[in-house]
Amino acid sequence: MAIELKKRGEKIVLTKDVRKSLGQITVNLNWNQKIVQANKGFFSKLLGGGNSSIDLDLGCLYELKDGSKGAVQALGNAFGSLNNPPYIQLDGDDRTGANSTGENLRINGDKVADIKRILVYTFIYEGVPNWSQADGIVTLKQPNGEDIVVKMDEHDNGKIMCAIALLTNQNDETFSFEKIVKYYKGHEAMDRDFGWGMKWKSGRK
Repeated sequence: MAIELKKRGEKIVLTKDVRKSLGQITVNLNWNQKIVQANKGFFSKLLGGGNSSIDLDLGCLYELKDGSKGAVQALGNAFGSLNNPPYIQLDGDDRTGANSTGENLRINGDKVADIKRILVYTFIYEGVPNWSQADGIVTLKQPNGEDIVVKMDEHDNGKIMCAIALLTNQNDETFSFEKIVKYYKGHEAMDRDFGWGMKWKSGRK
């Protein structure tokens, strides 16, 4: 059984064990890959018609207690590390959505005291930015509590990036997990909205 966060701003605190440990937290992104058969006319192409394939990428911005900031994502091969800073690691890059396990961010919950906040996001690296086709769903799995689900049930087609959820340090013992689901034109616009203050440049994977 899973707990679904249904409204933007709704949050839940992750469960600690008797040793006040969170253990390894996994944030999974999965989506349904749909091929759209559309008219071949000029206006259809402008609107994203034709056969389309979406490459949906999972990533996060992180801010550590020592002031370090960065991103963990496939773009730029910034896959992170579980046992060294930033204590967050991306374990794969599903280019088609056909992989039933999707993509996973793993967070070392035993290092919660070193992590200030984590903003989980996804962006469309390739394909038409039509989120209503992707049916994205994020599931946070915690060893000491129930799964927490955030559905990307609001859409802003045309923007390539979606901030999905925010994990925030709670007294250096656990994280709160908050539903965001807000869309942006890119990394920099999202960064500004959440006050990360990083410098961005184009990258490839």
